[in-house]
Amino acid sequence: MSPLTITWTLRHHGWAFCTVTDDQSEAEVFASYVTDGPEQFLRAVTRLMLMDKEARAEFEGEPQVYRWLFRREGTDADIRLLRANNSQTPDNSGVVLWSSRQTITALRRAALRAFDQVTHDLGEEGYASQWGRPFPRAELEALRAALHTIRDGHRPHPMDGTPRA
Repeated sequence: MSPLTITWTLRHHGWAFCTVTDDQSEAEVFASYVTDGPEQFLRAVTRLMLMDKEARAEFEGEPQVYRWLFRREGTDADIRLLRANNSQTPDNSGVVLWSSRQTITALRRAALRAFDQVTHDLGEEGYASQWGRPFPRAELEALRAALHTIRDGHRPHPMDGTPRA
């Protein structure tokens, strides 16, 4: 598995560019603030950390959408980033822009670094002003806490995904 880097860059009001890179390839997609793309992305990574087998997130690109598909296999995640015509387009009709197999830990680290860098560069108020929505603090902290949930020996209940002792 090759190193994973994710960057989230606000370039224009209400528009962000997300770049994902490993040693094999790179893809850049954009997202509009009209949906909660960053929150979906962070929640998806958190769900993988908490042992969900699959998770997904979608960035609205107006008119196309960019879909992150995650599949857990043990401690690894198969990741696919697709471009689809719209949110109703089936996954199998989307164009794969990037794919990689990464450890879930590497995916978690890359996601945290991406949004920690945003707060370092812009601050939460600057982010909200430039993006048009509040910074996804709750989702970022839930991802951070997911590691502690696993380390403390709590595993999610298989029926509902909530951590249990």
